[in-house]
Amino acid sequence: MKLIPSLAVILTLITTSSCKEDHTKSASEIVSEDQNNIKNKKDMNILFVLTSHDKLGDTGKKTGFWVEEFANPYYTLLDKGANITIATPKGGAAPIDPSSDAPDAATEATKRFDNDAEAQKLIANTKVLADMNPDDFDAVFYPGGHGPLWDLANDKTSVALIEKFNSQKKPIAFVCHAPAALKDVKDAEGNPLVKGKKVTGFTNTEEAAVQLTDVVPFLVEDMLSKNGGIYSKKEDWAAYAIQDGNLITGQNPASSELVAEKLLESLK
Repeated sequence: MKLIPSLAVILTLITTSSCKEDHTKSASEIVSEDQNNIKNKKDMNILFVLTSHDKLGDTGKKTGFWVEEFANPYYTLLDKGANITIATPKGGAAPIDPSSDAPDAATEATKRFDNDAEAQKLIANTKVLADMNPDDFDAVFYPGGHGPLWDLANDKTSVALIEKFNSQKKPIAFVCHAPAALKDVKDAEGNPLVKGKKVTGFTNTEEAAVQLTDVVPFLVEDMLSKNGGIYSKKEDWAAYAIQDGNLITGQNPASSELVAEKLLESLK
C-alpha cells in the first residue's frame, strides 16, 4: 500500500517535467520566429543621385542641386529607417546651388541640414555613380536643381542605371528639374520611358519666372511632352507629385516631400 503514494509522486514529477519541457520548447520557437522576422524584415536601401555640374550656362553664375529637394526627402526617408547612399557622376563634393542656400529658400529640412555635420559630410564625399550597382538598392531618387540639365540628362551611366531600376520594377523618383535625367532613358521596347506615362516636372512658366528660359539647354516640360509623357501640372510653385507605376515625379521644390512620401509608400 505504501507503493501507491510513491508512484503518485513519481508520476507527478514526470508530468511536471514534461510540461516544463513543452513550455521551454514553445518559448524557444517564439524566440526563433522573432529572430526570423527581424532577419526577413526588408531594409530600405535607397540611392540618391545628385548632379556634379556647377555652372549655370554662360552666365558666370553657379548652380548645382537644390538643397530643399535633397534635404526634405533625405530626412523623410532617413527618419523611417532608410539606408541612403549618395552618388554623383564625378564623385566627391556635390555642388549646392547658391540660390537654394539663401535665407528666403530656407525650410525646416534645409535648416536641419545646415546643422547636420554627418549629412554635410556625405554631400562633400559622394560616391562615383559608375560604381553603383542597382542590385544593391530598392529604389533611386534624383533631387533637382538646374545642374541635372547639363550632366545627368546626357550621362550614359545614369541612363543605364535608371533603365536597370525600371526593368527591375523598382521605384524611380525625380523632382523639379531632375526629370531631365529621363531625357534619353528608354523602356524595354526602346521607346522613351515616359511615353504614355503620367509625369510632371518644372514648368515652362516657372522657368520663365526665374528668368532662365534662354539659359537652360532645354525646358523640362517641353522635353517630357516631346518624349510622349502625359504631362500635367498645377499653378506655379504649388506642391504637386504624380505616380504612374514605379515612376514618381514632382513639379518643383515644394513637391519634394510629396515625392518622398510616394516613394516611401512604394517601398512598403
